[in-house]
Amino acid sequence: MSDDPVPLASLSLTHVHYDPTDRLSYLCAWLALIPQGLCVVYATLIWSTREIEVALLFAGQLGCEALNFALKRLIKEERPRRMNGKGYGMPSSHAQFVAYFAVSLALFLLFRHRPPSPRVRRRNHTPMSLPERALWSAVAVAVAALVAWSRVYLNYHTEKQVLVGCAAGTVSAVGWFVVTTLVRRTGWLAWALELPIAKFLRVRDLVVEEDLCQAGWEKWDDKMTEIKSKEKEKKKKR
Repeated sequence: MSDDPVPLASLSLTHVHYDPTDRLSYLCAWLALIPQGLCVVYATLIWSTREIEVALLFAGQLGCEALNFALKRLIKEERPRRMNGKGYGMPSSHAQFVAYFAVSLALFLLFRHRPPSPRVRRRNHTPMSLPERALWSAVAVAVAALVAWSRVYLNYHTEKQVLVGCAAGTVSAVGWFVVTTLVRRTGWLAWALELPIAKFLRVRDLVVEEDLCQAGWEKWDDKMTEIKSKEKEKKKKR
């Protein structure tokens, strides 16, 4: 048995090269971790809300990643010469990931989300207006653009690879939005939600018409109102 130490490998999933003397490079290194952070957000929301819309969004995201995996091995274009990454570079997986997420979020907020009118105030909650939803959509697209740009700045991809990644992510988002719209309109989604497994997992479809926080907030508001009412009754009896 050899006494030579086994060379250690690096977990490249969160391993980002950057110039420590460049503050902008440091910021780009953090931007490169946004896709991993979004995966945590996906898992958290799916588990905590059981919303089918979030699960469908994540399913499309996985499909987008599978497409990127296939395209890289089909095109087989190398990364920049001064590269800081492994594997093929066309298209950029980071750019494709964030483009899909940003466009999907914008499509949901602007076309699928149908909250009550902002004029209808429900207890202590006012639904987002269309301009507010448009603003959040623009923020998502802007952040996605920053992530895509950071891949060029860190020398992981060329401009062309990033642009193709953004295009692939956008096409994936629009295509998946059309598919899920058809699934909703044809009744297949309603049918799936009535299956025993869906009921066992408490899967629901509320976020289309209300904010994620609304149902839980109303329950909490009812509880606090009841507690305050009991406290007032006790004071009167005294």
